[in-house]
Amino acid sequence: MTATITSRARAMPASQTHRALLACGVLYGLTYVVANDVIAGLFIYDGYDPIDQAISELSAKGASSRPFLAAMLPIWTLFLVGFGVGVRRTAGANRALRITGSLLVAQGIFGVLWLWFPMSAREDIMPGVTTSNDTGHLILGGLSVVFFLAEIGFGAAALGKRFRIYSVATVAVALVFGGLTSAQATNVANAEPTPLMGLYERVNIGSWLLWMAVLAVILLRNRAESD
Repeated sequence: MTATITSRARAMPASQTHRALLACGVLYGLTYVVANDVIAGLFIYDGYDPIDQAISELSAKGASSRPFLAAMLPIWTLFLVGFGVGVRRTAGANRALRITGSLLVAQGIFGVLWLWFPMSAREDIMPGVTTSNDTGHLILGGLSVVFFLAEIGFGAAALGKRFRIYSVATVAVALVFGGLTSAQATNVANAEPTPLMGLYERVNIGSWLLWMAVLAVILLRNRAESD
């Protein structure tokens, strides 16, 4: 009897920790939106236009909101790594889900590199001149897309038909709006206006953030049913 009670007492914190790790998938998206679009975009960066300006401009070199967002990066790293660990712990024999978790962990660790490669502020961009930090920023952006698509692909393979359909729709939205965002890259490099670039990019990134939150909710629900 005593052994059974002790075993349950030990199991409860582990279960709570597991749920907390999975909840990081929701917290990541919520804090990302609030930190960028509310705190940095509305209250710190004076005159920022979320419709026409890129999200990266909030953390650009010399931007007034850069110190705040740089301080947020370790928190986002912990959320993404924590979510990945939670997904792996949920996976069991599901290989595709284990890979999804590993990709999330890798992306969280890799994301620290954004600190060293901020984009240049628009007023500092010289047409025809590409700085090393801007080149690094573009490379990191491309690698992020690879992570997004791989996570969604393996995640879709790991779960049921409805989630696979939702994942395919997510990829379609991300590719369309990612393409529209990329089409404005030349305008940024030439210090020209970028109409709707911020809106396109927010739909693109938002589709991935929402996908992560949906995955987290599904795994949390499955966890609750198995407890």
